[in-house]
Amino acid sequence: MTTHTRTLGTTGPRVHVLGLGCMGMSALYGEADRAESIATVHAALDAGMTLLDTGDFYAMGHNEMLVGEALRTAPADLRDKALTSVKFGALRDPAGGWNAYDGRPQAVKNFAAYSLQRLGVDHIDVYRIARVDPDVPIEETVGAIAELVEQGYVRHIGLSEASVDNIRRAAATAPISDLQIEYAIITRDIEREILPATRELGIGITAYGVLSRGLISGHFTSDRQLGAGDFRAFSPRFQGDNLRHNLDLVEALRKIADEKGVTVAQIAIAWVLSRGDDIVPLVGARTRERLAESLGALDVTLDEADLAAIEEAVPAGAAAGTRYPAAQMSHLGTEH
Repeated sequence: MTTHTRTLGTTGPRVHVLGLGCMGMSALYGEADRAESIATVHAALDAGMTLLDTGDFYAMGHNEMLVGEALRTAPADLRDKALTSVKFGALRDPAGGWNAYDGRPQAVKNFAAYSLQRLGVDHIDVYRIARVDPDVPIEETVGAIAELVEQGYVRHIGLSEASVDNIRRAAATAPISDLQIEYAIITRDIEREILPATRELGIGITAYGVLSRGLISGHFTSDRQLGAGDFRAFSPRFQGDNLRHNLDLVEALRKIADEKGVTVAQIAIAWVLSRGDDIVPLVGARTRERLAESLGALDVTLDEADLAAIEEAVPAGAAAGTRYPAAQMSHLGTEH
């Protein structure tokens, strides 16, 4: 079993250098096979991956129950090593719509109670609000999680998509293990202000979207048909001229990958890994085949020439389109 590990900040747990983002097994990217999803979680654990990321609002609890089933049916030695990272706070409706975020202390504890039940665990390893509630001071939300830590229901406090101001205020309230935020070759906004701040404060990064929702995986094509429930059907980066431009960037990356004898996805994941030992990429593999490809990134070494070639092919800001539709941008801690 691999011994590749990193620590989530100065206060977080020791984890494998890659985490498994489980959201796509339940929602936002079209239909997924439940049996294959659970088998993929088991394969990830067997490969040494320990961090399983989910959210209580992913398909309205479906994803937590899936992760819970995967943990329950995993071999005991692997189950005992698994760490759960859970996001909460997003309010949904029966039609699948998205409403506001709720960071009130009483809501935090309510969300946690249901997550513990659905996951079938007695504690959550890292707990974080998905987006900071603009109507509730972050000190109150983080303070409520800190109470859950004192009571043994949560081990570590995380943040997600928070601004520098909220990161600093949260860190002044309680120890923060990590910030979960999008980071990829074509999504580098955190490098300006957020990454310097987290490093100053000893807060780690769990990077989601390292393949930009499949856009820079090397497997997405311009003629792919997306279902109505697929997030990418209305994501700006997957529309019209934006998509054509972004796929041209992927082809530039493919040339570099081909020269190294690896895949585009492996180049993209290896690039995020190269950005610092305080960064743990989350890979959203929904099948064992894609998981194996992602794990292959651990064998990819990017030297200075490789990094320079990637920078020339896809410089910061090269992507066309924002990473979320306009209506969702106001909830993010970065500009794009």
